[in-house]
Amino acid sequence: MPAEFVIQSLGARTASRARSHDEESGDRRGPDRTVLGRAASIMEAFNGGQRVLSLGDLSECTGLPKSTLHRLAEQLCQVGWVERAPGGYRVGMRLFELGTLAVEGNRLQEAAFPHLQALAARTGMSVQLGVLDQAEVVYLERIVTGPFRLPTRRGGRKPAYCTALGKAMAAFDDDGIRAVTSSPKPRRTANTITEPVALRTELDRVRGAGVAFDRGEAYQGLVCVAAPIRHSGRAIGAVSVTGPAGRMRWGTAAEAVRNTADAIWNARFSPGSPAARM
Repeated sequence: MPAEFVIQSLGARTASRARSHDEESGDRRGPDRTVLGRAASIMEAFNGGQRVLSLGDLSECTGLPKSTLHRLAEQLCQVGWVERAPGGYRVGMRLFELGTLAVEGNRLQEAAFPHLQALAARTGMSVQLGVLDQAEVVYLERIVTGPFRLPTRRGGRKPAYCTALGKAMAAFDDDGIRAVTSSPKPRRTANTITEPVALRTELDRVRGAGVAFDRGEAYQGLVCVAAPIRHSGRAIGAVSVTGPAGRMRWGTAAEAVRNTADAIWNARFSPGSPAARM
């Protein structure tokens, strides 16, 4: 994916968030006068042919003084959005990773949606689609059925260690295993797995079975079954069914999410599928 696309996409989102913040807080100065707006203008300056920009280049592109640029650029380095390079700064790998996550997530969500609807209709339970970002699940889509409310939202995040979606993906990602097992794991219910060795054993079981379970580990009485959507062996996402413990039929749900994960992969990657040509 071209770096320019990533910068354009995330830079536009940052500027949009800055505008929203201004409107909510009553600040009418415009995004170019806020910290977020200035950070967005720095990132958008890289949307050109030069890979490395000096403070002078950035000042020319943004209209900001060099002292301000230096302070903001150093802060952006700390979060990985830019990196120091001989002669100035360049786009950081963390920004590229986030842009890749956003673009791939949109394609995955589009390919998955009709299959998620079918899964919800077949099981009568709520359905969720997520991707893994280090030690957290990012929820791309969810379809809620029944009277109960899910404690998640589209675009929201939850820790991976206590969710079926997170375990389903981390089990097939070596970096994910390291991130999840080394992250803080506070006990959320009596069933939460908090010990790194026990969690690694659980992930080994998930890798062997191809399906993950949340037996009330995140929320008491709320359970979940998830299967990874794998591409070239690595989990690029996962799909789950969620509901009250008394309604879950574990074996039926496991088969249903496996079949749905396969159907989503075919819709996204099989030769001839519209999503595969994107």
